[in-house]
Amino acid sequence: MTYIVNDKCIGCKYTDCVEVCPVDCFYEGENTLVINPDECIDCGVCEPECPAEAILPDTEIGAEQWVQFNLEKSLIWPNITERKDPFPDAEKNLEKADKFNTLFIDKPAS
Repeated sequence: MTYIVNDKCIGCKYTDCVEVCPVDCFYEGENTLVINPDECIDCGVCEPECPAEAILPDTEIGAEQWVQFNLEKSLIWPNITERKDPFPDAEKNLEKADKFNTLFIDKPAS
């Protein structure tokens, strides 16, 4: 088992999870985070820290599609190891639907 970040993080990018990760397996895109599933040690300390509830074990229904996405992006985006301010309008974006198709920015953090 590993943990993944799903589309609930898009447009929010809270980094509370990064701060508690003991192995620094988070990677940062312009408006979302991902977890490298090969680096994740399955400790689960990040999951309750996410205000957007975007972190799930890969055994949850619907999580399987995010495993490959997290792996692919973690190989090209920069590692993030410290808490930062959330994405602008994070609160407003929390409950938006179809965030992948409407908000996702496919580039690394600048």
